[in-house]
Amino acid sequence: MKKRILLFILTVFICRFSAFEALAGQEFKSKIRPPAVAGQFYPADPSKLARSIQYYLADAKKPCSKKPIAIISPHAGYVFSGQICADAFNQAAGYDYEVVVLLGTNHTSPAFNGVSVFPKGGYRTPLGIAKIDEELAAKLIAAGKDFTFKESLHTREHSIEVLVPFVQKLFPQARILPTIIGKPDLDLCARFGSALANLLRDRRALIVASSDLSHYPSYGDAVKTDKKTLEAIVAMNSTALRFTLQQQLKANTPNLFTCACGEAPILASITAAKELGAICGRIVSYANSGDTSIGSRSRVVGYGAVSFFADKDCCKSNPKPDKKISQKPAKVELNPRQKRALLIFARKTIEQFLKGQVIPLPRGFDSDLERKQGAFVTLKKNGQLRGCIGHMAEDLPLCQAIGSMAIQAAFNDRRFAPVTLKELSEIEIEISVLTPFEPVNGIKAIRLGIDGVVLKKGTRSAVFLPQVATEQGWNRIQMLDHLCKKAGLSSGGWKKDVRLFTFQAMVFRESDL
Repeated sequence: MKKRILLFILTVFICRFSAFEALAGQEFKSKIRPPAVAGQFYPADPSKLARSIQYYLADAKKPCSKKPIAIISPHAGYVFSGQICADAFNQAAGYDYEVVVLLGTNHTSPAFNGVSVFPKGGYRTPLGIAKIDEELAAKLIAAGKDFTFKESLHTREHSIEVLVPFVQKLFPQARILPTIIGKPDLDLCARFGSALANLLRDRRALIVASSDLSHYPSYGDAVKTDKKTLEAIVAMNSTALRFTLQQQLKANTPNLFTCACGEAPILASITAAKELGAICGRIVSYANSGDTSIGSRSRVVGYGAVSFFADKDCCKSNPKPDKKISQKPAKVELNPRQKRALLIFARKTIEQFLKGQVIPLPRGFDSDLERKQGAFVTLKKNGQLRGCIGHMAEDLPLCQAIGSMAIQAAFNDRRFAPVTLKELSEIEIEISVLTPFEPVNGIKAIRLGIDGVVLKKGTRSAVFLPQVATEQGWNRIQMLDHLCKKAGLSSGGWKKDVRLFTFQAMVFRESDL
């Protein structure tokens, strides 16, 4: 299912992507770097891109009361890391920066060992052109042999591009200085950081290091690995950070390929921030791709937002990465406030995807809604079914399961066309929170209107929620016959070699509240 929704996202974007590609050759001649990943990593449509950033910033973590010198932001596709990116940039919101220095990760030219500085012109995004601080770029290139301009490093590099729209939204008058660091060499990064600090002492500047965290371990391993990496980052000791990253890679964590793909930007930003007066770092937020409503937890990428300050008050209560792996038992009884929170989140998830191709991160819920439980999301239009998909395994926090099933019910129920924005106001959302499954020995144990039923026979299976039989006016035999048909079996298939399970559900809908 999640693969299909990812294909749906790419289909929405791809029709616009080719138009940007066509500009590439022409624009580089005038040193306007065209977008390479618009329509893939973020919306290519200007209005949708603006709305996506607006949605993420509306939910962003509140800033400290002091101005940050530098921040660290992830650079993955917005549907995965956009909220953490917004958390990072929101720490600098409201301040008057004249230049934003973007430290990019080198994904495309592994042999390059230096710093490529984009010298003049600008970076184009669907929101317009972010102009280069050409004076600053020229001074940096003149500062030493490490600094040059290699156009090929910038052509397809996404780690800077995905950050530029946030700069355009929050700091529309600021110029940018895009740089790409070739390798995470400690000496190179220290020289670069020092050179930046020397050039920025009398400038109203924000330094942004672009980096994701762990790549491809399981959810639990990512949480543990990224926690250590973030704690090493905010300690602001480059040598110790390098040691921590190396030790974690030596631990043989399954499928861990890197702890920080932007290690070089992080190292350079620490040096520059310290020389510009930063004395502490703060972990702003953390999530990984497995926290999103379309992400798998078996293979994830981590994302962290960090800020560096010259005022220790901003780091006194430095939070730990706010991820929990809940082991709490399932619970069904929810109060009206909790039900309302889940319904609001389900509608918000569908609406923001339709309007801005954003999938909000499920966070800020109380502990009961973080318990791992199965759930269904049902959509009805004028009283008729418009989509219904559920997640029965108890392996996701309830709030995340609701977001995921809202997306699936709206866009991936094969019985219906995808929901459109025009009809969304006519759709009512219903949520069913499930208890654990219990096997039953005979059909007489099934209580119509109380029990949901799961039927399994060979490789075939099907499920009905408790309310289905009563809504359809079925007796127990009719319900089982229809359940067999749903599983692709003949009527009466439940009479032999079948396993039956029952469960209960707390069902609530928007009209109830």
